[in-house]
Amino acid sequence: MATGDNLTRSGQLTDMTLAIIGGTGAVNLLESTGQRVVETPYGEPSAPVMRVRLGQGEAWFLARHGSPHRIAPHRVNYRANIDALRQLGVDRIIAVNAVGSIAPELEPGSLVVPDQLIDYTWGRESSFANDADRPLVHIEFADPFSRSLREALLAAANAAGMTVHAGGCCAVTQGPRLETAAEVRRLAADGCALVGMTSLPEAALAREAGIDYASLCVVANPAAGLSHEPISMAEIEAVLGQAMADANRLLQAFGDLQVV
Repeated sequence: MATGDNLTRSGQLTDMTLAIIGGTGAVNLLESTGQRVVETPYGEPSAPVMRVRLGQGEAWFLARHGSPHRIAPHRVNYRANIDALRQLGVDRIIAVNAVGSIAPELEPGSLVVPDQLIDYTWGRESSFANDADRPLVHIEFADPFSRSLREALLAAANAAGMTVHAGGCCAVTQGPRLETAAEVRRLAADGCALVGMTSLPEAALAREAGIDYASLCVVANPAAGLSHEPISMAEIEAVLGQAMADANRLLQAFGDLQVV
């Protein structure tokens, strides 16, 4: 149940069907026009769902790790987050995910719209059907991302004159620690180009909820063992500062094209 509405200047809530899920760094780049607190059968979402301006329209925004950033990837209540957006009538989600690069051509600061996932997580609540009173659903998940939503993101990048890499498989690891060099070699052997911690079970739950889902990956660093120096959190944050600004530019272009 949605409560605690903050209304727009007109005093009306608009019908918005697009949501962005991202980290706190992403929300700081978006202009908020209000928020809604949503109660779910699965517990509390990571944060109130914000209303943000996106191009010529508006969208919902949910801070995956809370606001302020405090929830580790394996502790995110993904079910509550997706159910909250479902209650708000969302039918499209663009997830912004900070990732490490395994493929050498994906340099830090790059934006990528992946097309595949491999799940290396464990112990996460990965289905709404985990509860006995919920119907069992076997989702078709061969293509974990919505093709039409991916194409729309890439079209927005083209319209904005931005370079965005299309395709690639993202490994999803448990976190919150980064991977070992040996683990990254395993991921590379498995065909992964990227490694992150948050795309699953988020993408699968969106599919269960009937919501189109696509990921915009922001490359923060080379994965472990692929650079001469140890991974530095200070360097990651510096790269993300600029790369998230680029991601926001792409999202604004998407908003202009879609008139969300």
